[in-house]
Amino acid sequence: MRNDIRCMQPEEIKITSKTSNILASIGQALHGLWDNTVKTLLADPQELQVIQKVDRHGNIYWQAYDPVTGKSYASGSEVDVTMWIEQLYRQ
Repeated sequence: MRNDIRCMQPEEIKITSKTSNILASIGQALHGLWDNTVKTLLADPQELQVIQKVDRHGNIYWQAYDPVTGKSYASGSEVDVTMWIEQLYRQ
């Protein structure tokens, strides 16, 4: 019996700029997913939460939530949200 083992040469992989962009986008998405998962797992459930969001028209707004009091506030102005937080903690 003869043992002929042949190694096949890998074909050359061509990476185009389109492929490179797709790989970069996938990498960014995975990094964002990992980052959000870690933040969620390490977050204090009693900590004030402030999130920047975008509505369906592309307008940016801020949403704040205090899990201790159950109160929330949303505004298109970061200054308004900051004032709400300051008033919340003065009480």
